[in-house]
Amino acid sequence: MSITKMTAPVETQVAASASQQRVADVLAQHGIAARIVTFDASTRTAADAAAAIGCDVAQIAKSIILKAKASDRLVLVVTSGRNRVDEKAVSALIGEKTGRADADFVRAKTGFAIGGVAPVAHVETPITLIDQDLFEYAEIWAAAGTPNSVFRLTPDELLTLTAGRVARVKEETTA
Repeated sequence: MSITKMTAPVETQVAASASQQRVADVLAQHGIAARIVTFDASTRTAADAAAAIGCDVAQIAKSIILKAKASDRLVLVVTSGRNRVDEKAVSALIGEKTGRADADFVRAKTGFAIGGVAPVAHVETPITLIDQDLFEYAEIWAAAGTPNSVFRLTPDELLTLTAGRVARVKEETTA
């Protein structure tokens, strides 16, 4: 697997925080070498992460947390950084209405703060949907548990790690 050119730090094998360590542990449990990168600048948004990494914003695997309204379940939608999530489509896919989750819900259910939610190592096992558009890329980048860290993986590794369901989850724009 090739290494994307970094604009600042080098890849590390040792996580610097408890959140990053949880992510690194899950990667190791699945036989994926920890490729966590920590930046001085924020990688909180897809645009920030892409700029820091030096990749296309579409290669950023955004972890969007929704709340299943009736069951109070955690719903994780991992979408391409260029896409907005269609909540109606997500609701139809999981068979329950969903809504945006507040910061307290996100922290309690995932163990991560908004802006650093990894697609793995959540406190509660989520219902997981993965944006099919991510499979257009050989490598993608996801948050690694903090608002300034990411890790590199393939879409197939993401699918294996999350046991998610690949689906069309983006809002369709009308021209």
